[in-house]
Amino acid sequence: MNVDETARAITDMSIRGAGRIARACASALRDFAENYKGKDITVFGKDLAKAVDTLVASRPTAVSLWNGVQSTIKGIDYAKTVDDAKAAIINNAGTFIEKSERAVEAIAKIGAKRINDGDTVLTICNSSAAIGTMIEAHRQGKKIKVFAAETRPKRQGLLTVTELSKAGIDTTLIVDSAVRSVMKDVDIVMVGADTITAQGAVVNKIGTSQVALAAHEARVPFIVCSETYKFSTATLFGDTVVIEERDASEVAKESEIPKKVKVFNPVFDCTPSKYIDTIITEEGMIHPAAVFGMMMRLYGPKLFERTE
Repeated sequence: MNVDETARAITDMSIRGAGRIARACASALRDFAENYKGKDITVFGKDLAKAVDTLVASRPTAVSLWNGVQSTIKGIDYAKTVDDAKAAIINNAGTFIEKSERAVEAIAKIGAKRINDGDTVLTICNSSAAIGTMIEAHRQGKKIKVFAAETRPKRQGLLTVTELSKAGIDTTLIVDSAVRSVMKDVDIVMVGADTITAQGAVVNKIGTSQVALAAHEARVPFIVCSETYKFSTATLFGDTVVIEERDASEVAKESEIPKKVKVFNPVFDCTPSKYIDTIITEEGMIHPAAVFGMMMRLYGPKLFERTE
């Protein structure tokens, strides 16, 4: 898809999941470069900036989108010709997409070690990293069961149960409000992430923080499966993660809502690090308190080179 089509698909949530969104944006920018006909490098830069702004505006909370876009346009300022710039974008996009897909595979292999034969897993939303971990455990011959929360109002849980069932996993779809009721039968919670702050807090689909609270109270391990490109370096400098709000029509029809009643429809919530047992990345398992150290290892001194 081109840039506008991709942005619309992300906005209306036809494309869901932080990793998928990031890869879709990288692919859209590659398409932009491959089909660009102009030869003026200055005009190209302006057109590219518009394309980037369009994609970034489609999902402001997902740092994966931002990082995917930035990885794709890396080094473009040094290009002297349009052809050089196009070649760099095409190469960068391919590299990012490949690394992203490999990261999900690595997380699955690491995460599957935390799932024991006979375990019951609970998840929410539709995380490719978390789902991949469960499928890998099943592939290894572990007999597991999964409870998947429906994830209102867009019901991404339906996508999750479809993928898990197709893989042959014993899966049960539950309404979001049933999470506490089934927690007594759960051995481990595995979720994805849209953004992870420098302090180890996790921003993920709305309802995740309630799952974490229920797991904490029931002493069930709460594990986050996330690629490192979802780490938000901006949070080191006091930037807060913008929680996107969506239209009330996703919750109820206008005719169903009394005139003076407001509807609050946030897409994400934030789970404090104290409720998270482990974060599994493609680089290995870390404690939430180790996120900053992981950032330092990945980015080094450049981590503090902030451009205003």
